[in-house]
Amino acid sequence: MSRTRGAWNTKGTWIAGLALASVVVLSGYALLSGGSTTSAGSGKPVSPSPGASTPGAPGPVATYTVPKDWNEPEHWVALPRGARADEQGNPVGFPHTGEGAVAMMAEATKMTISAGRSYAMERMRIFDAYYGKGDRTPKNAETVKAGGVELDKGLARDMGVSQGQPLPAGAYLRVQVIGFKVIKKSDDEVSAWILTRAAQKNSEMAPETAAIATTLVGVQWQDGDWKQTVDATYRGLDDSKATPEPAAVAPGDQAFNAAGWTALRAAS
Repeated sequence: MSRTRGAWNTKGTWIAGLALASVVVLSGYALLSGGSTTSAGSGKPVSPSPGASTPGAPGPVATYTVPKDWNEPEHWVALPRGARADEQGNPVGFPHTGEGAVAMMAEATKMTISAGRSYAMERMRIFDAYYGKGDRTPKNAETVKAGGVELDKGLARDMGVSQGQPLPAGAYLRVQVIGFKVIKKSDDEVSAWILTRAAQKNSEMAPETAAIATTLVGVQWQDGDWKQTVDATYRGLDDSKATPEPAAVAPGDQAFNAAGWTALRAAS
């Protein structure tokens, strides 16, 4: 998460300063460890400790100079939508294809935290909608929720409010998926690196800061839909060891194509 950009699909000034600890994608690692986060530009787990991976602790701050010319991504795709929505409005029912699997990963990765929506709420929403039946145990649900509560504490400190108080007006943390790179796929299992952009704004008047990160996700076809599972994620980790982890860079950066990312277009 060392390279950051304010508007990833246009020329502009790159910005930095988003605390590493504020961005935790609900991967198989996060499911098991609750408060764990990912290292900068890595999908590998980092145990909570008194440092950058502890919720609320300062993360790395870096700057990056945008290239003079926009480098068009060599690969783009418009991912398919889910066929329907579940009772919480989450898109589900993705096609039984590789792109359908990645579309589900994208839905299970993006989140928005604001004055009316907490980390704990978002993590439980993702857990309930997108995790495999074997992983949706009461114990894992408690772990996911407890990890979200800890992350909410850190985010509250970042934004200057007391624990339990609403975030300031206009404050948010938004995680979007901007690219992917498939590691391995079969008819019923797909693993991929997911490239995310997290944008944080601490109040209406505060500037937005942003960071780019990668995480590794594995999904399986279960009961007519793609579901994220810990087992598939760990198999993806094993399969990923054969090649270097792709650099965490935004579309437009020359290194985006060199890393082998596919950028996302909005579906029509």
